[in-house]
Amino acid sequence: MTQGTLLSRAVTPSPREDLVELLRPEGCALLTVECQRGVVGPDSALPELAAAAQESGALGRVAQLVAAAHDTGVQVLHAVAERRADGRGANRNAPLFRAVERLPVRQLTGSAAVEIAEPVPVVAEDLIVRRLHGLSPIAGTEVDALLRNLGCRTLVITGVSANVAIPAAVFDAVNLGYTAVVPEDAIAGVPASYTPAMVRHTLALVAAVTTADEVVAGWRRTAVTPSRSSFPAP
Repeated sequence: MTQGTLLSRAVTPSPREDLVELLRPEGCALLTVECQRGVVGPDSALPELAAAAQESGALGRVAQLVAAAHDTGVQVLHAVAERRADGRGANRNAPLFRAVERLPVRQLTGSAAVEIAEPVPVVAEDLIVRRLHGLSPIAGTEVDALLRNLGCRTLVITGVSANVAIPAAVFDAVNLGYTAVVPEDAIAGVPASYTPAMVRHTLALVAAVTTADEVVAGWRRTAVTPSRSSFPAP
């Protein structure tokens, strides 16, 4: 055994046994929430949130998880929030929606703001689910049907924000019968101190809370890694 292998084993945590079965790639999917340039990128409409995602390392860990999912055959879904230029179909029934309309950067369909932000990698096999309304990346979108067609029972949820979209996604996933897994170091909200409080007092009651490293270790432990050519043609 090489020194590098020993070092790798020393620094890479083993997943908890209760996570191993949940994280089997054939029944697991990874959801990134609003990891788009207009939200967490350098020209974000929400610079405080973008800073929290960058400075906490959460966005980098989302990228780590996506890359590991690609390597181990875990399906990746990217949930993107956007709006039509004319605003048709968008909600206006909460202060948040009305505030979004006044922001200098708008998440307009087809614009750079709704592209997946660096350094998160995107490959052809990823599914991108776009929504024009609501708070949740799951309710009223294609996510549930896609997951069921893929045979997914466990959903790893990452991204922003811990204030709104992440808890909405977790609750919706649980209500629909999925087991939600939340890598607490791969989500972010504002203020930064709010995220661990949300995790401890709310998300931990309904989801399996873990870390990005544990999720990656679980996938690698149970994966039968496919080649890219093994994916069925669209």
